[in-house]
Amino acid sequence: MIDIDGVRAQLGAMAQDEDEATAAPLRGMAATFGRGEAAPAAGKEVPPGWHLAYFPDATPLAGLGEDGLPLERGVLPRMPLPRRMYAGVALTFHAPILVGDPLRRETEFTDVQVREGSTGTLILATVTRRIYTPRGLALTEDTHSVFREAVPSGTKSGIPVTEPPPAGMHWSRTITPDPVTLFRYSALTFNPHRIHYDRPYAMEQEGYPGLVVHGPFTQQCLLDLLRDNTHRRIAAFSLRARATLFDVAPFTVVGRMLEEDQAELFAVTPQGGIAIQARARLE
Repeated sequence: MIDIDGVRAQLGAMAQDEDEATAAPLRGMAATFGRGEAAPAAGKEVPPGWHLAYFPDATPLAGLGEDGLPLERGVLPRMPLPRRMYAGVALTFHAPILVGDPLRRETEFTDVQVREGSTGTLILATVTRRIYTPRGLALTEDTHSVFREAVPSGTKSGIPVTEPPPAGMHWSRTITPDPVTLFRYSALTFNPHRIHYDRPYAMEQEGYPGLVVHGPFTQQCLLDLLRDNTHRRIAAFSLRARATLFDVAPFTVVGRMLEEDQAELFAVTPQGGIAIQARARLE
């Protein structure tokens, strides 16, 4: 039985940091996702999801663990389980971030839960980030992480089998992840997690069949599919990760409108099951 009381005692821990919405990483985002558009110039809006290129976690090399992640995870205390994975996010876009804006971010440890899943005991932790521009609150981001038990040496990581998405999707796009694209995204978001670029580590130490596609990378593919097909402002976007995607085969992102201002989207594994399910509210 995992003792989570010490972790819960840290709920409410907060930190603040600052950055600037510069143009350079946005050019990298446009290139990495193959956008047929110029990256926004000074005074133009930062596309939804591209804020992840700001506020890099500049932990020194000596502060990183074997998996590449920081040993001290900001407001998150050390967890009783070692493996950290992306579990989902809820984004509320209050107002635009403009290129050139000075940015201030508040980060708060807001929730932790223990659950039993198909792959063993899980700890689910939520960190809430609020990004402000000179005009006020621009973005609220609730990021959900899952911590799992270590994989014994020589064994394979458990990968859930999920049901297919509903029929009748109106939009579809095939995504072909490759090592260069995943490396570029890791660099743009300053993500040092070795599962995304170190194939021997991902396969031999973590038991995966290949490099892991970042959850936020797939999140961006879904956001891009939505804005390319609706051409409307995204007011809110939330998603839940159901299964892991890898660079060994293409996957698809699909979606449709449900109501006048509601959409649903899915990332689908090569086997046809749901990897990520998402909902959005449009204005």
